[in-house]
Parts: sequence; C-alpha cells; structure tokens
Amino acid sequence: MPVQTYVQTIARTLMEEMRRDERVVVLGEDVAKRGGVFLATERLLGAFGPDRVIDTPLSEAAIIGAAVGMAVYGLRPVAEIQFADYVFPGFDQLVSQAAKLRYRSGGAFSAPMVVRMPAGGGVKGGHHHSQSPETHFIHTPGLHVVYPSTPSDAKGCLKQAIRGEDPVVFMEPKRLYRASKEEVPDDVDHLLPVGRGVRRREGRDVVLVSYGASMAETLQAADALEAQGITADVIDLRWLMPWDESLVLERVAAVGRVVLVSEAPHSGNLVSEVAATIAEEVLDMLEAPPVRVCGADTPYPYAQDRVYLPGPNRILHAVQQVLDY
Repeated sequence: MPVQTYVQTIARTLMEEMRRDERVVVLGEDVAKRGGVFLATERLLGAFGPDRVIDTPLSEAAIIGAAVGMAVYGLRPVAEIQFADYVFPGFDQLVSQAAKLRYRSGGAFSAPMVVRMPAGGGVKGGHHHSQSPETHFIHTPGLHVVYPSTPSDAKGCLKQAIRGEDPVVFMEPKRLYRASKEEVPDDVDHLLPVGRGVRRREGRDVVLVSYGASMAETLQAADALEAQGITADVIDLRWLMPWDESLVLERVAAVGRVVLVSEAPHSGNLVSEVAATIAEEVLDMLEAPPVRVCGADTPYPYAQDRVYLPGPNRILHAVQQVLDY
C-alpha cells in the first residue's frame, strides 16, 4: 500500500473516481489550471480536460447551484469550496434545494453531489479561514456530513460520497493535509459505509469521542493518559450525519465515563447531541456526567488560535474531571 498524505489521497481518489465513472466532474475556484488552493485537484485538468474539470467564477452560490443542476441531470459533481468559511453564499442552494430534492419529489429526483471544503483552525488563518461550520449542515435533514481524520478514511469516505445518491458535505481537516501520512489501500473499491465510526484505541478507564482535525489532539491526549497508567477508548465518529450511535453507546455503557472533543463552538455543537443521546439512552451506566471540550463561543481569533482549540491539556483536564467525579 502506498504511503500518502491526506491531500495526496484526496487528489488520487478524485483521479480514480473520474477514471471509473465519466459522470464525475469537478468544479470550483482555481480547481483546474492551479489544481486548487491546496493542490487537491492537481493533474486532473490534464487527465480529463476542461469539460470535466471546471474553473468557476468566484461565486459559491453559482458553484453549488451548478452542481445541483448537474446532479439532477445525471452527472456526479464534486464541488470544491476553497475554505469552509466561504460556503455561506451557497448555503441556500445546498440546504434548501439539494437537501430537499429527494423528499419534495417523492423520490423521483435526487442530487448525488459532493461539496468538499477544507475546515478547521490551527493554521493561523483568522476568523475567515479557520471555522468549523459542521453544525449548520448536520441540522439539515437530507444532507450527509462526513469529516474524516486520516488519509485512508478520506479515501473510503470520499468514494462512498461520490457513489451515493444523496448530497454530501465532505469536510477536510486542512491542518492535517500534509501533517497526516499513512499507508492507504490502493483498492479502487475501498468504501467506508455511511454512518459508521471507528475505534482508534481500546481502553477501560474513559471514552474519548472526536472527529476531523481534533482527532490529532485527542490521540495525543490518549498517549499522555497511557503514560499515567490510564487507558482511553478512542472513537472517531467519521460520519457526523448520520453518526454511529450504536458504537458510541456500546463503548460508553461499557466504560461509564466519556469526554467529547470538537473544535466547533461549544453551544449547539454536534458533541452536545452525542452527549444528550448518551444521557437519554445509557444514563444508568454512567459513572460521571459527559464532559465536552470544544471551541469557544466567540469568532475564531486571529491570535492565540491554539488557545481556542481543544488541545491535549484541555482534554486531559476534562478526563481528570470525569475520573474524580
């Protein structure tokens, strides 16, 4: 299996899917000649030409609106938004049109499209290049939302998203684009099912639940805990809508303590929904209340972004809370 970075995996997965299915097209700002701002679409223009790799105007509403039309007429568009922070001009097209098309047509039409967007902080990008807006999308019935944390998972989830029948918001942790590297299966049919999470570590003292870019800090915290003789069961949600309730509830019920980590703002966070589900379903099995470690309820700061993010020290403090309860 080849060793690849996260962003190399995205580029190669798009290449594989475009070779496999001529209906797959890529569109977005600078995706063709430049290969995208992070080079996630490099070499696609030379391989497939301007009819399938399309540089668009600087208009997210046009990008997503065009993708909706392409999907309805039988194509498999993969639209790139340069930064997740820029998606909001196209928000209406995504949540009011793409997400509702199958329902409003009684299943006669669907919008099999993917909207890729680099997300998250830790790159000194300030409040217009560092946000984690996943909550806006998981609140929209009809959308699938996925936020893989590893190159291998990125390949399996992106292939699943492209081949599925529903619109998918595909979030990518940009601070891990080149920091995350691993062996990636070269199987062209490497697919990861919608709604399935994964256990990254096995442990008996506390469950750590996270996803996306925050998985890096969560695993660092798990390593630090192990050095103290504390074992953490680490769950990577991967898919945020739908999320893997059975996996989370099973592990939390078995262990009895859980800390949930996300760099999105604290209020209304996905992990708040996970914590509420835990409280509803397995309350009698808990040894301590669930604790959340999240971003702040403020605009993302220009300075001190590492203070804003849920780093290992904040996670360790939360673990101590649930152990001492």
